[in-house]
Amino acid sequence: MEQSIPDYLPDWIRDHVKRYIESDGADGHYWDASLGGGEGMIATLLLTTTGRKSGKTLTIPLIYGRAGNGYCVIASKGGAPAHPAWYLNLEADPEVHVQVAADKFTARARVAQGEERQALWDQMVGIYAPYTDYQAATERLIPVVVLDPV
Repeated sequence: MEQSIPDYLPDWIRDHVKRYIESDGADGHYWDASLGGGEGMIATLLLTTTGRKSGKTLTIPLIYGRAGNGYCVIASKGGAPAHPAWYLNLEADPEVHVQVAADKFTARARVAQGEERQALWDQMVGIYAPYTDYQAATERLIPVVVLDPV
C-alpha cells in the first residue's frame, strides 16, 4: 500500500514516519515521548487512512495499546477543540491500513463506548499520561479508536 505523509505534520513527525517506513518498522517503532510531554520511549504504529475529501492515503504515527486481537489509539489532537483529520477520515471510511513494527494489516476502525472505552482510556493514560491534560483542555470527549484486524 502506498503511504503518503501529510504535509501539515511538523518535520520531526514526518521524519519519524519516514524512518518507520524506510526501515520496515525497525527504526521508528519507538518514539521519545519527552518530545510531547511524556516520559521514555513509547511504541507507535502507523495508521493509513483514506482522505475523505482528497481520496489520497495519509499515514501518521500514533501511540497505541492492545485491544483484544487489535490495537487502540487516541484521537486527542493534543486537546484541540476539533477531532484530528485522521479520525474524520476513518469516520467516513473505517477500513484502514496499520503497521505495527514490521507487521502490516488491514483493519476496521470503530469508536469504543462505555466500559470498553473507559478501560482502554485508562490503559492509554498509563502509557502516555498527557492524555489526561489533553482531555481537560477540550470540551469534546476524546475518542478511543479500536483497530480490529480484518
